[in-house]
Amino acid sequence: MKLHQDQLTSINTVTGYGIDHVLINKIRHDGNLLLTADRVVSGWAPGGFTGLSVEDLVETCALGVEILLIGTGRKQRFPAHALLRPLIEARIGFEIMDLAAACRTFNVLVGEGRSVGAALLFDPVE
Repeated sequence: MKLHQDQLTSINTVTGYGIDHVLINKIRHDGNLLLTADRVVSGWAPGGFTGLSVEDLVETCALGVEILLIGTGRKQRFPAHALLRPLIEARIGFEIMDLAAACRTFNVLVGEGRSVGAALLFDPVE
């Protein structure tokens, strides 16, 4: 699915997504990842949503963002509160939503110049 009109910019935006991938500036990325306006970190949270750990969330704190969007796959699922403790202690605002909503919201916020990151989790392909 294409999300918006092409722009000439060096800012990372989600230009498309599917159940097993995301396109960032038209480049396909498979697997869980972290995304900010200026970087993409592949291989994040290798255990997926069910294997999400405190260490995975600690890694998101290193992004240096004020807001973190957590895309939990095809549907919105909430991690255990204990897993979110690193974000709370780092005073990083977070929103939990399905992957599609996280992609769309990331584009809006990064387009506004906000300090935003996205932690994108994909469901296992069946």
